[in-house]
Amino acid sequence: MERGTPEPGAPLTVAVVGTGYGSAELLRLLLDHPRVGAVRLYTHSREGEAIDALYPHLAGFLDVRLRAFDPAEAAAADVVFFGTPHGASAELVPPVLERGGRVIDLSGDFRLQDGAAYEAWYGLPAAPAAWREAAAYGLADVYGEALRGARLIANPGCYPTAALLALVPLLRAGTIEPDGIVLDGKSGVSGAGRGVSLGVHFAEVNENLRAYKVGRHQHVPEIEEEAARWAGGPVRVTFVPHLVPMTRGILMTVYARWRGAPTDTEGLVDLYRKAYSGKPFVRVLPAGRQPETKHVAGTNLADLGAVFDGRSGTAIVTVAIDNLVKGAAGQAVQNMNLLFGWPETLGLRRVPLFP
Repeated sequence: MERGTPEPGAPLTVAVVGTGYGSAELLRLLLDHPRVGAVRLYTHSREGEAIDALYPHLAGFLDVRLRAFDPAEAAAADVVFFGTPHGASAELVPPVLERGGRVIDLSGDFRLQDGAAYEAWYGLPAAPAAWREAAAYGLADVYGEALRGARLIANPGCYPTAALLALVPLLRAGTIEPDGIVLDGKSGVSGAGRGVSLGVHFAEVNENLRAYKVGRHQHVPEIEEEAARWAGGPVRVTFVPHLVPMTRGILMTVYARWRGAPTDTEGLVDLYRKAYSGKPFVRVLPAGRQPETKHVAGTNLADLGAVFDGRSGTAIVTVAIDNLVKGAAGQAVQNMNLLFGWPETLGLRRVPLFP
C-alpha cells in the first residue's frame, strides 16, 4: 500500500533510524524545518535512552527517547530516514517499503544498481535487486524535480556528491575524456563516524595528513556508475581520499583531460554557471577564486571553482562541501523537500559558520 502526499500545511511525522553523526545532524536540521512536526527515533541498541543523553547539544530542543526499531511503526511516518551503517539498511529498509513507507537512506546499500560491484567493494551482501533498481539516486542538484514522489531515495555519499557536482556538467557536455579522471579528496574526521578507533584518535589525526583506502575506497563504483549515465558509456576514475585534522568539510579536486572545443578558465566557469543556473545550493565562484571548506561549514551549500590549464589541456575543478550537511543530512532534507514537491530550500537556508 502506497501512502499519499501529506495534506497542504499538515505537519509531517518523521522517523529517524540510527544514532550516528549523520542522524544527529539530521535532527538539527529537522528541528528547524517548518513542515516537520513529530520526530520518532529508532535504534537497535539504546532503546529507552533520552536523546539528550546521547547528544547533549539537543537538550531543550528535542525531548524524546529512543525506541526499539519496529518497521510497521516506522512505516506509518510520512518519511523514514535511515542513518544506519552499510549492510544494516539492506535488511531494515525493505520491511518499511513493503508496508508502504517512504524512505531516504543515507547508507550505500541502495546507491549501486550493480549488486556484484556492491559486494566486491563493500564486502557485504547486496540489498534485494528489486529495491536497488527501484531506488532514485538522490543527487538533488542534478535530478531535482525528478525525485518527486519517489518511494526510495538513495542519498549520495559525501565524496560522490562533491565529485559528481564537478563531473556531471562536463560529461553531459562531452567535453572531457571519460577515462583518466583523477579525484583528490580531503575530508574532516567526522566522515569516519562516531565509532572509536586508532585511526581517528586525536593524537593520530592532529597535525597530520594522510591518504587512506588508496585505490579501494567504496565510493569509487558509485562515482563511476553515476558518471557513466551522463557519459553514455564507461567512466574510469582514480580516487585518493585523505584525512585532514578538522572536524567538518570535504575539499574535492577533479582533474580531467579536455576533448571539447578550445576554451579557457572563463569559458569553463561559464559552463558551470549555465549548468547550475537556478540551483540555490551550488555557488559557482568567479574565475580566480577557489572554494574553502570554512565558507560552507554548517550549510547545504556546495562551492565550486574551476580553472582550465591550457598548457596540459586539463580541466581542474574544486568543490567544497560540509560532509555532514551537503554530504549527508542536508542533502537528505533537500531530497525530502523535492519528494513532497516543496521548495528545495525549505528549512535549509543558512549562512555558513565563520570563522
